[in-house]
Formats: sequence, C-alpha cells, structure tokens
Amino acid sequence: MNEKYICIHGHFYQPPRENPWLNKVEIQDSAYPYHDWNHRINAECYIRNASSRILDSEGKIVDIMNNYAWMSFNIGPTLLAWMEHEAPETYEGILQADKESQERFSGHGAALAQAYNHLIMPLANQKDKETQVIWGIEDFKSRFGRHPEGMWLGETAANTETLEVLAEHDIKFTILSPYQAKRMRKIGDKEWEDATDAKVDPRRAYVCNLPSGKTINLFFYDGPASQGVAFEGLLDDGERFANRLKGQFSETENVQLVNIATDGESYGHHHKLGEMALSYCLEHIEENEDAKLTIYGEFLEKFPPQHEVEIIEDTSWSCYHGVERWRSDCGCNTGGNGDWNQKWRGPLRDSFDWVREELITLYEKEMKNYTEEPWNVRNRYVQVVLDRSKKNVEAFLEEQFGAELKEEEKIKLLKLLEMQYHTMLMYTSCGWFFDEVTGIESMQDIFYATRAIQLAEEISGRNYEATFEKYLDKIPSNMPEFDSALGAYNKYVKPMALDMIRIGAHYAVSSLFEEFPEEVSLYNFSATTKANYFYEAGKQKLVIGRTEFRSDITWEKVDISYAVLHMGDHHLFGGVREYIGTEALEDLHKNVAEFFKKGNVYEIFNMMDTYFGNHNYSFWHLFRDEQQSIMELVMENTLKSAEGAMQQVYDNSYPLLQTFKEIHMKVPNRLKLPAELAVNTKLVNELKNDNFNLKNFKSLLNSAKSIGVNLDVVTLSFLGDIQLNSLMRKLKKNPDDIQLLNCINEFVETLDESTLEPEKWEAQNVIFAMREEEIERIEKNAEKSHDGNGDKWMESLNRLTENLNLVNK
Repeated sequence: MNEKYICIHGHFYQPPRENPWLNKVEIQDSAYPYHDWNHRINAECYIRNASSRILDSEGKIVDIMNNYAWMSFNIGPTLLAWMEHEAPETYEGILQADKESQERFSGHGAALAQAYNHLIMPLANQKDKETQVIWGIEDFKSRFGRHPEGMWLGETAANTETLEVLAEHDIKFTILSPYQAKRMRKIGDKEWEDATDAKVDPRRAYVCNLPSGKTINLFFYDGPASQGVAFEGLLDDGERFANRLKGQFSETENVQLVNIATDGESYGHHHKLGEMALSYCLEHIEENEDAKLTIYGEFLEKFPPQHEVEIIEDTSWSCYHGVERWRSDCGCNTGGNGDWNQKWRGPLRDSFDWVREELITLYEKEMKNYTEEPWNVRNRYVQVVLDRSKKNVEAFLEEQFGAELKEEEKIKLLKLLEMQYHTMLMYTSCGWFFDEVTGIESMQDIFYATRAIQLAEEISGRNYEATFEKYLDKIPSNMPEFDSALGAYNKYVKPMALDMIRIGAHYAVSSLFEEFPEEVSLYNFSATTKANYFYEAGKQKLVIGRTEFRSDITWEKVDISYAVLHMGDHHLFGGVREYIGTEALEDLHKNVAEFFKKGNVYEIFNMMDTYFGNHNYSFWHLFRDEQQSIMELVMENTLKSAEGAMQQVYDNSYPLLQTFKEIHMKVPNRLKLPAELAVNTKLVNELKNDNFNLKNFKSLLNSAKSIGVNLDVVTLSFLGDIQLNSLMRKLKKNPDDIQLLNCINEFVETLDESTLEPEKWEAQNVIFAMREEEIERIEKNAEKSHDGNGDKWMESLNRLTENLNLVNK
C-alpha cells in the first residue's frame, strides 16, 4: 500500500481589539477605508476564503469555492465572536464549510478549536491553562455543534503540562513545529532517535505518552514547505504551490501525510489573491490521483500512530529561544528597527503577573462567601460570555449560586467574573510579539489589565492603580516621547477608561444630535429616559434630563442628571452627575431653560457650576465612532461652505483647466487643488446617495477626465463597491428587474472605463448564484417568463456575467 495524503492547515486569528468597556471595536484610522482592521482583514482574507475564485487560462471565473471546506483550519474564538455580529456572511460560510467537510472527510470536521484568547500556555498558571482549554472547547461546541477533535495552541507554544490539560479534556491532537520535537521511536522499540533541530519526520502522526498515563496525538508540520507559503512566494502560483507539496513525499514510506501550517491570513491578507492560489492548489490535488486531500482527524482514524514522540519543554513556532519572546529580550523581533531593544517584555509580564496574583487573592476571598469551587465557576462563565442575555445570565447565576441572591450580590459576582475574564485577556500573546511596548498590541493588553483593575477597585474599595502605574513606569520604551509604558498609558489608556457616569456623559452629549427612544441600547448598556427637555434656537441647542443606565455586562445601575449646551460648531459644555433629585432637577430645568430663551449663556454656565461642580464634559468624552459622526454633523455648515467655495472656483476655472490640458501645460496648484477637491467631493456624495444617479456619476467622471483631475482612487473605489453591492442586493431580491440589470451593467462598464478599482466581490457572488440557478432551470426545462422579457433578460444577464469577469456557460 502506497498512500499519499496532503493536509493544509490555516491558523486564522486576530487579537481581540474591542474597547474593553464597550465590547466593541472602535474606528481605527490606519485601516482606512475600512472601519477597523478586523473589517479590512475580513474583506481581504476571511470572506474571500469562503468564496474563492477558480480562474481559467484567460483569467475568467469558472467556479467559486469555499476553501475552508477542503482544508484544516482553526479560527480564534474572539475573532469568531466578532464575525458573528460584524461579518455574518463570513461566519455562516465558515460554519457551513465545517458541515461540508464532514461529508468529504469521513465524518471528521475541518474546524479545530483554539485555546481561548491565544495566550502563551507554558507561561500561564495551571488555573488559566484549564480555563483557556475549557473556554476554547465550549466556544467551539456552541458554534460548530460538536466536540473538537483537535486544538490549536497560541504560537504552538507547548509543554507537558499544557498537553496534559488537552488530554484531560478529550482533545485528541494538536499541531506543533518540527523544532518542538525532542526524540522519537517506533512504538515497541527501546531506543530513541534524536529529533531535535527538526529531525522529526513530519509525514506521520505520533503519540505522546504523558506522565499522568494519558496520551495525546501530535502532528509536526512540514517546516520548509510552510515557510515557502509564508515567506517564499509559493502563493504567487497555485500550481507551483501544489507541486511543492507533492514534492515533499518520500519514495520509501508507504503511508505519508504532507501537512503544512501557516497563518491563515497568508491566504489573501499577507499575500494578495493568496486565497486563489490556495483554491487552485486544493482543486489540483483533488483532481489528480497521485495524492489525496485529508484533515488530521480523518488521517488519525485511518492510520493510528505507529511512532511515539517526546517534546522539548516550553517551545513555540515563532521563537528560536523557546517562549522567551513573551518574557525577555531574546532577540526575536519583526525587524526594521535595528536600534530598538525589547527589554520591556520582561517588566510587562511582571506587571501583569502582579495584577493576576493580586486579583486571584481578591477573587478567592470574595467568592468563598458564595461557592466552594470559584475556579470551576470561572470555567463555566464562558456560558455567559457566549450569551449575555438577561435570561441566560439569570439562569447561570441561579445554577451556580442559588436563587436567593440579592441584586447587589449579582452585580458583585458578575464583576468578579468579568475581572477574571479581562485578567486572562491581558495575556493575549500579541502584546509581546512586536518590537515596542507602546504599539497598539501591547497597549490593548494594558487596556484589559486596566479594566480588570477598575473592577477590582469597585469590588474591594482598594486602590490597585497606583501600584500598577509604578510597574508601568519600570517598563522602558524605545520611543523618546514616552520614556516608559506609563507615558503611553496616560496618553492612550486613562482617557479611554470609562465609568457609568462617563457612559451617561456620552449619552447626554449624543442626545443633542440624535433623538433617542425612551429605552435604547448603547453598546453594552441599556438606557431608560426618565425626563428629557430639549430646546433649540438657531445654532444653539440645550438638553436637560434624567436617564437611568444599566450595564448589560455587570448589571450595575446608575441614575444620572445632565444638562448640555451646544453653542454651535465645536463649542459644547455639559454637566453630568448622579441623580440630583426631582426638586433640584426641576429647578435646574426651569432656570436654565429660562436663561436659554433669553440668550443668557453666562447664567447657564453659573447654574451648571452650581449643580454639577467639576463634573464637566465635552466632545472629548464621546466614544470614537460618535466623535467622528457628530463632529461631521456640527461641522456640516462649515463643510458645505468650503464645498461651495471649491465648487465656485471649479465652475469659474473649468474652461481654463480644459485649455491647460489641451496645450499640455501644467495647471497651477492654486487652480488644480480646489478643482480636485470639488470633483472628488461630488463623486463621493453621489456614490453615498441612496438614490444613486448613474447619469450624474458618469457626467462627473467625464468632467474629471476632461480636465485631468486626480481622483481619490482609494475612497472612490471603496464607495463604488458599496454602491455596486447595494444595487446587486436589490437585484438579488428582484432578479427579473431588467431595468435594474441594465443599470448595473452600465455602472460596471463605467467603473471599468475609469481609473477606479472596486473589488466587485459581492457582485460576482450574486451573479454566479444567479447563473447557477438559471442553468439549473434550463436543464430542468422549466419555464420562466422574466416578466415577458426572457431573451432580453438573458442577454443582459450574459452581459453582466462578462462584465464581472465570469465565464458564460
């Protein structure tokens, strides 16, 4: 028997990026034109692998393939949670792929679990190891509907203690780097072979016998081939990729498994169109008989290990020194900053270890009043993380602590458990991976530590922050403007830290510009308005009110009073504090409203000082997304005036600009820049318009071309794609609308004739599905009128198929 198998594993993961007070990823300017990096990487990689293109020799799309269904993959639980709410199409594609893979691979699913939030397991304490594995399993079961066979370890970081935890919880296998193997032998042999320095044979499965008497199976990925995918351009050519994998087989072995493991982001994000190379590779292997595609679970069932292995303790796939990258200045870095050091890594871990140990003491002390198994309760808390509905949380609290809890006890218990949740999140591995402690990855971990400390202080009344700041001050930075991590903490973290009053301030300021219903959800808070008075006079606005807020996470409540005055533009003044009482609120309302009607601003300020003291708030206290949207609102008149001035310059200079272009003479910037701003602004506004006018859009593009305007290609391509997607969704709902079909054809042709480069991704998916449906109808000889325009409809559909680069079948 000479059987050859190939398994491609993708580790799809992004660190949690949520604001820990809001449980929401806020806008990240560096991800432009996308809202944040999760959305950007989803567009470049995750959704593309759920519907990857197979091209013919002419570069036309002949098929669309869900790569996840043909490979082995794991996706980080925190990333899946984000996808579920922010990228549901991707999420559903991934779940569907696992179902399809079970049919393809003898009942075994392609998806593997992951230790929950990608911390470095050998550096975690035993309690955290347990929780990470349990949470990873429970998260997986809730999404994929089955117990995971395998589990990915963050950075493949492993030691015997970690493997014991996996085995204890019925994990059959994990995947490691070939450099993590210590020695190997055939089962039954007495002599061991040295396996260090990647001498282990990665073409077979191994069993690892553990001190407890349990066992776990191990796969070691093919190092050179995996490196080829990540760093050597294998994804430039799908056929070369497939041939490289097939070239890894030996002529001597009977049953062999060539398996590679890389970051899943290689397939589309790190390497543009890498998902298409993966699709071609998978299809090529599937269609040829010299090797078979498989996944680890299926291979294990067919070919149980004939060899055993021992691992080197405390090792990983991305640190030559073991796991030192996450606790010392070992020399491993991302490169490009030759004069920097990573002496900050050890002190950062020390600071977090201090937080963890202090909060363990607090947690056990407070929990002993309610349970004899506080850590088992934390293990089960994943049920709440997965479903924070009031009904589910009530059921969890009753199951764990009984039905006699008072409301303040429920709040305390939820705070204790959330404190532990964020204490684990602060160890997310990305915080140490890169070169500088003030980078966004390290600061994100410090965000989580800060949230944990804040909860600890609310529970205990003790000040933990002062000592934490001393630890941060000992963490050196390579950036002169910070000196230490404390400088970055003061600049980035402290201003973001929220309490319930700050939530109220955000609501109060926002209520000047948005009419909230009596009950509204605001991120992970619920707001109930008890009183609201709104006044407007010209540019000036005034709101006075009382609103009760409830955290959907900890159930903490606060009743606030507020008064906010907007004097136009960025001039905004407000006061917010805990409820001042009915009589005081009415007095405040009566007097401030009267002063507002008289235009007596100074008296309003005096009243705010009287009632709110130094509890003052402004635009600075809005959350990032609302800061942007509300600043756009308050600056609307200014922006319109600027746009009007630019338009006037453009209108007056248009004939002159044409002349400059005709005589090939350079246009002075004083003329060119206003014209470019005017044209780009009008194009942006047209593409954002719900009642998009294709005629206007074409006219603007023609005008831009006639005078040589430089278009904002990034923004306009992105918005063009959004508008195209909107039109395609309408077509999906009304496929017989030939007028819409023709409009979309003309729009796509207009885009193709311009310098814009929209992705057309969703549009291609929609038209591909329509084509498949039409082919199926024809094959069944079914009749369909297309509103009496059958031939014209088919002609237009074929035209759009061509325009979107699909093969006409």
